[in-house]
Amino acid sequence: HTPQGVFEMKYFFHSGINSAYGETVSSVKVKERIRRIIAQEDARKPLSDLQIVRLLQDDGLVLAPRTITKYREELKIPTSSRRREHYRISSEDTQ
Repeated sequence: HTPQGVFEMKYFFHSGINSAYGETVSSVKVKERIRRIIAQEDARKPLSDLQIVRLLQDDGLVLAPRTITKYREELKIPTSSRRREHYRISSEDTQ
């Protein structure tokens, strides 16, 4: 119970993802990994959510593409086609 009301316990904790190595990785860490993967991608060939799934599998994290989509949207990162279009437009502006 708080001055703002009653909250479920899950409100105070982040969800977790079970890795292939038996560890639980917080959703915050997974989102940060997604952010880094996208930051390091070739802007001319942005990675699809399915390609990100495969890269995370290499790290032992098994997620569905829809989970990547959800996390990417929460991070306010556009789809691969939008990122590609943004790159195309920005490269045309510099020419």
